[in-house]
Formats: sequence, C-alpha cells, structure tokens
Amino acid sequence: MEKINRSNAKLTAKLPIKIVQFGEGNFLRAFVEFAIQKLNQKADFNAGIAVVQPIDKGLVPMINAQDGLYTLFMKGVKKGQEIQEKELITNIVKAIDPYASFQDFLALAKEEELAFIISNTTEAGIEYIASDLPTMQPPVSFPAKLTVLLHERFKHFNGEASKGLTIIPCELINYNSDTLKEIVLKYAIEWKLEQDFVFWVINNCSFHNTLVDRIVPGYPRDQIEAYNSQLSYKDDLIVSAESFFLWVIEGDDALKAKLPFEKTDLDVKIVKDMQPYRTRKVRILNGAHTAMVPFSLLYGNETVKETVDNTFTGEFVNKAVFEEINETLAMDPAELASFAEEILDRFRNPFIKHLLSSIALNSISKFKVRVLPSLTEYVAIHKKLPVHLTYAFACLIRFYKGTWNGQNLPINDSEDIITFFNEVWKSNDYNEIATLTLQNKSFWDEDLTTIPSLTETIAEALKEIDENGIEQGFTNFKKQINSGTYIQ
Repeated sequence: MEKINRSNAKLTAKLPIKIVQFGEGNFLRAFVEFAIQKLNQKADFNAGIAVVQPIDKGLVPMINAQDGLYTLFMKGVKKGQEIQEKELITNIVKAIDPYASFQDFLALAKEEELAFIISNTTEAGIEYIASDLPTMQPPVSFPAKLTVLLHERFKHFNGEASKGLTIIPCELINYNSDTLKEIVLKYAIEWKLEQDFVFWVINNCSFHNTLVDRIVPGYPRDQIEAYNSQLSYKDDLIVSAESFFLWVIEGDDALKAKLPFEKTDLDVKIVKDMQPYRTRKVRILNGAHTAMVPFSLLYGNETVKETVDNTFTGEFVNKAVFEEINETLAMDPAELASFAEEILDRFRNPFIKHLLSSIALNSISKFKVRVLPSLTEYVAIHKKLPVHLTYAFACLIRFYKGTWNGQNLPINDSEDIITFFNEVWKSNDYNEIATLTLQNKSFWDEDLTTIPSLTETIAEALKEIDENGIEQGFTNFKKQINSGTYIQ
C-alpha cells in the first residue's frame, strides 16, 4: 500500500495556520487535533495546526513524510454499547523541529491568522531553566521557546493588540497556564525585553488553565496488522484512543466565542473555575494510573486492563481508589464513587491495549502531582499512612532501580533523576535509600521524611518487595502496617 499523503488522499485545500502546538505526541494528536477537526467540520473554524517538536528528538520527520495526515481509531463502551470509529485527521499543516530549523520556527510568529498556542510537553515541560537565553536557537525549556516566539510576533506586528494570542496549555499540572505565564514573564524581565512586550503579554495575550481527559494508548504496535487491515493506505502514525473525551478550560464568553464548541457534540466545558473537575480527575484517574504502573509492572502485568482484571492487582487498585484516594476529596461520596466506577470501566475497555510502560514517562513528577497529595492528605485526616498508596510509593522507588528479576524496566525520565537513583541504589541499606529519596526536595518540593513513620515504612516495604516479591511482600507489609508497627 502507498503511504498516506495529501496527494493520494485528494486533499488539496490548505488550511491557514491558526494554531501553533508545542508537542507532537500521541495524546495531542488524539485529543487536540481531533477537537479542532470537529470545529472545522461543524463550526467552519477553518484552522490549521503547525506542530512544534519541543525536544531534540521527536516525530517531525514522520509527520512531514505523511503531510501531517494520520488515522485516529477510537474505541470504547458507552452505556453498554460498543463504540468503534476511525477518522483521518487532516488539520496539521506542517511540523517543525526548532533544533533543525530554527528560522522556520520563528517564522510561525509572523503568521497573520495565528490565534492560539496549545501545548502538552508533559508535567516536566513547564519549567524554568535559568541557563536559557534569548540568543539560543532554540532555548531548552518550552516556556523559553514560547517567550522567544511571542517576542518575535510582538516585534513583527509592532505590538499590535489584535495580534495577541490565546494560550491553552494541556500539561497536567495545576494552574498550568498561570505557571506558564509566570515563567514567560520571568524570562521577559531577566532577558531585559521591552516593557511594551511585557505589557502586550499581560494585556493582549490570554492564558487559560485546563483539564484534559482521554486515555490514549497511542500506536497499537501489538495489534497493528488488525488496524492496518482496515485501511487502504500505509500509515506509520496510527493513534488509538478511547471514545471518552473531556476538555475543561477556564474562560469567559469571549473564549466561548473564539472556540465555538457548542456547535459540536464534544464535551468541552468552558467554565469560570475548573478546580473541582481537575482535583477529581487528577486524583482518581491519573492517580490510579500513576500508582499502578510500577506496582503492576513489577508484579508482571503489561497493560492497564490486565491490572484491573487481575484478582490481586485489581483489588489493590480498587482499594487504593475507594478507601484511600476518595477519602481525601471534599466532594459528595456518592458522586465520587460513581465517577470512580466509571474510571475503572474505562480502564477495562476491551478495545484498548494501554501499556503500563507507555504511562511510565516522568513517573516521579507524575507521582508528585497525582498521588502524593492523596497520601499526605490521608495522613492529615486519619493520622496514619494509607496502606496501598504507601506501598505504591515504595514500588515507585524500587522501579527506579532499573532492573527486576534480571530484566530492564521501562524507565523514561530525565537524566538527573535516573542518575540520582543509580547512585542511591548502590546502597544496600533500605533505610538510607528511603531517606535519600524522600528528603529530595527537587522531586517533591518538600522533605517527606518529616511525615511520621513514612521513611521506615517505605524502607520496610522495599525490603519486603526485594525479599518476597510484590504479592507476598504486600501481604506481609499490610499485616505489619495494619498492626500499627510503623505508625506513630
């Protein structure tokens, strides 16, 4: 079969670039591109997307080889009915690697119809790097790249107010756009950019906090022949996703006018305050995902579905959610239980093979955002450690040793984190390993050794895991923690 491109797909119309998107990974292509395609189809939005690769290595060559085209497969169960759909996504106009083509990246700032910046550079992406400078081609961090792009646009259009941009980050950190804006302004001041530019960013660009929710396993490698058999063309960028879709964006009527999602059937909520939606989703769905990954991989599972279907790991996840995470949320218990049941049903989606290894990216920063607040709030409320979340924490630390039963584990994190654990695991002292990890403020933004009994409890869990494996180790650990041995 011939590789898909605009010529053989008979797509001649060229969309204007209205959106610059930082990130080219599976999630954005299954979520944002899908949403914008619906706007183009239902609301005559007429928006093309220019994708910017945020790191040195990525998918830009593959995307350009297919003229930005790829197939999205969506599968799920809704109200007892199986849903299976596929759609050719057609709104990526170009993909740019700023490390290889910096001038092409800058040229995006001069696009007349550019109106939006959208991003998903993972939780670790919205960060301030002091060494970033405006003369770098490009700077390292996403916020610094964005500052350079905004400044280029400001200069090109002479600070014209109407050329300000609507900035919608999708990174799963709380107050993602507030944090991004703060870092952009910090760079502007440190780089001694014009005061008028700072004024333009504050007054003519709008930043919107968001919450995104869709499980995206990505490229269905193990089932690729079944997917390919449904196509009449070759597609190296197939993306699989669940049917469920939710996008919550903080904004007002002006944003609703800019993004007329009410003309589509997508569940996009533009609301004044997204915090209730965020807390519930991040703690339950993402928290369960992140807590299960090291624990379940060490047990021997490969997918999310295997994890929730297995008697031992399924019960572990269920109790972590219903007896520990939900206990920390100040919401209606019945509503929380209903939402959690829906989440577990989504985890059991028979059409999606969601590999645990694909969720393992940046597990330390994810644990800090998604799981640690539940653990610390549970301690504050109940004056004791949550059994399952504490054991999951120990599994995370053990996971970062990098090997298990002679096999390499799918560690995927920044070099400094990997180096830290390589050094820590040279020790044979579990208490030392627990102490050094828990007191690392660069991981957790606080010294976790101050939590009563956490250090020795984690140390004991690590010992049990290594000596008895995940299941028997947890059985032994649970008996001891429930007896109060490690609780003060």
